[in-house]
Amino acid sequence: MPSQEHMKQALQTYVDAFNAADLVAVCGLYADDAVIEDPVGHPPIAGRAAIEEFYANAIASGAKLALDAPIRGSHGARAAMAFTIDVPGMRVRAIDVMTFNDEGKITRMEAHWGPGDIET
Repeated sequence: MPSQEHMKQALQTYVDAFNAADLVAVCGLYADDAVIEDPVGHPPIAGRAAIEEFYANAIASGAKLALDAPIRGSHGARAAMAFTIDVPGMRVRAIDVMTFNDEGKITRMEAHWGPGDIET
């Protein structure tokens, strides 16, 4: 199981790489068989190609991420972050929970946000 420090650093790298439009770095944090559920309740996005497409579209939208609180670890293989996504014309407040494998790669990302978390 990865350490809390590793998981927290991975999430900080995620934010920094996303804001730098570094698709390779963001996608490199994920295991090849990872699954994204964004937001929770929507159909999952599974596998390397689908994840790369998801993040390519997100980065191309002009979205930027800003942490709202320190990244949190756990006693297990999960870490979470509360953050704001600023997209031109819209702001979304979310909490992402990432699950990691023994190699320290993200195997699952669950984005928790709903209609009441969107500002236009």
